[in-house]
Amino acid sequence: MANGQVDAAVLIPIFEGDRGPVIVYTERSADLRKHAGEISFPGGRQDPGETLLQTALREAEEEIGLPRDSVEIVDELDPIGTFVSGFRVFPFVGRIPAGSTWTPHPVEVAAVLELPLVDVRAGHRFERLWSKGVPVRTDTYTVDGHLIWGATARITRQLLDRLPG
Repeated sequence: MANGQVDAAVLIPIFEGDRGPVIVYTERSADLRKHAGEISFPGGRQDPGETLLQTALREAEEEIGLPRDSVEIVDELDPIGTFVSGFRVFPFVGRIPAGSTWTPHPVEVAAVLELPLVDVRAGHRFERLWSKGVPVRTDTYTVDGHLIWGATARITRQLLDRLPG
């Protein structure tokens, strides 16, 4: 089981594009206190009384305007722990219709990114990044100048390991 004191969930929205599957990420607003400007999946902390799946769907609707009833859950990945924020993140993979219209949350989301799976795979590197002054070798993905690292990269790796390609 993943480390972390607070349960959270993310949705990994995927749709079929011209070049194959497309993964939807968000670029977090540069004004946020935590993880400002980072690439992530829509998601957040579990609210009392809701399931983790309900959390993922609620957060996707709040952050990018994705209607809950337009998502077909096709997989659930293994939870991962975050080192800095102490979350235990439960990722859900959801098939969505192509051509969705995004409504980014004005405070939380700077942009919604639709990244083709082939480009995400091609952008993979195993790099040394610095965390609190310590070099850490980790998976990263760079697509169109967007660096995916940390928990989002670990979730992406898990997703790519399950998808043909």
